[in-house]
Amino acid sequence: MMKRLMPLDMRSQLFMCPLPPFGGRALSLVGTSMRLLLYSLVVVVLLPSCSTANSPDEAAVRAQLTRYFSTWSAKDMDGYGECFQEGARITFVQPGGLVSTEALTDFLHSQRMAHAQSPSPMKEEPTEMKILLGKGIAHATVKWKLTKDATVTTGTDMFTLARTKTGWRIVALVWEQD
Repeated sequence: MMKRLMPLDMRSQLFMCPLPPFGGRALSLVGTSMRLLLYSLVVVVLLPSCSTANSPDEAAVRAQLTRYFSTWSAKDMDGYGECFQEGARITFVQPGGLVSTEALTDFLHSQRMAHAQSPSPMKEEPTEMKILLGKGIAHATVKWKLTKDATVTTGTDMFTLARTKTGWRIVALVWEQD
């Protein structure tokens, strides 16, 4: 006797089981339990492979981005410049979508001037960091806050980094203020 097949999950045709000759009602609880067990096993097996939390590359990218913020706040413009790969481009997206782009040398000069002309110290620090790794590239989205006296400004930086012989370097930065 040939058994009919019915889907365990109507949203997916991947998991099929034979329909029992006495009806599906008695087996429905077993099917649900088995389905939950199977989903749990898939999550347990696949979830660690999706995570980069313990990745040496993620730790190195995170350290480089932390250095980016700490050197800027310390007015260490030489150290700050070392965070970038030669030829990097920096883009500021203004409200309404107006875009201005600078080469690295011009951008570093503007940052030196910003510190030199500021009547009080400025401190920029990351508040949230998300990193996505490729083989030799990484993309990071970093929410930040900039404190100058009692004024706090927030925004988002989107970095593209490349693994170089000397470590991870920023090749592109696109940023906006909130």
